[in-house]
Amino acid sequence: MPGGSEVLLAYLLTQSEFSSIELLIAAAAGNSLGGILTYAMGWWVSSRWPLKVPEKKRQKQALVWVQRYGAMSLLLSWLPLIGDPLCLAAGWVRCHLFYSLMLICIGKTLRYSLIVLAVS
Repeated sequence: MPGGSEVLLAYLLTQSEFSSIELLIAAAAGNSLGGILTYAMGWWVSSRWPLKVPEKKRQKQALVWVQRYGAMSLLLSWLPLIGDPLCLAAGWVRCHLFYSLMLICIGKTLRYSLIVLAVS
């Protein structure tokens, strides 16, 4: 469900004994691992099934972005609803592994950094 982690982070920033940095690291790491797992699922799927045009609108959009912009599209992996399909599509078309993982982590960290700045 989009938005759950952001709400929890905002709540913890106001009510928790943990520092903003600790909460930022935990939120960014958890969300980045989720994106990386989705990327890995796309990589695995590509080895089992040839690339076809997806049926769902968001999946089609994600595939177009990844094919056009490559791993750089993963800077948008933080976006709700489109972020996971971007990670899956990047794995499916086998974008460069190191760049993909790095860009997923950067995108997710920026997302939570903005929340920390807004709430703190």
